[in-house]
Amino acid sequence: MNLMNDAILTHVYMLFLFLAIMIFNLYCVLSIKDFIKLAKRLKFMTPLYHLSNAIVIYTGMIVSAYTHDISYTVILMIPVAIFLLVIEIKRYKKMRVIKSHDIALQKKFYIYAKKIYIIEISVLISMYIIAKIF
Repeated sequence: MNLMNDAILTHVYMLFLFLAIMIFNLYCVLSIKDFIKLAKRLKFMTPLYHLSNAIVIYTGMIVSAYTHDISYTVILMIPVAIFLLVIEIKRYKKMRVIKSHDIALQKKFYIYAKKIYIIEISVLISMYIIAKIF
């Protein structure tokens, strides 16, 4: 049973790391005014974001399969994880095509990225609260 406790702890700690990465990315969007610097920082953070999401998904699958728990909460976690994956990919694709001389697109991206990260953080916190309640 010690292995199961380790998987649950890893799952929970990775959720907090995942949330911390989202908050750090939001902080970068809010504080870095140079778009090129922001793009480099977010480009560096994107693989960490996806790696932490993948670990959360993987450890969640292990815990769910081991405990034979397929509740509505677990079923809800699947589309939430996919949603977070897809929305981050869309944010990255939008950022990647903006050139250094496209000032209007850069300003629109800042607004878009703020919305994306606020949505991601609120979805993750909401899912965590739902999982704790049910």
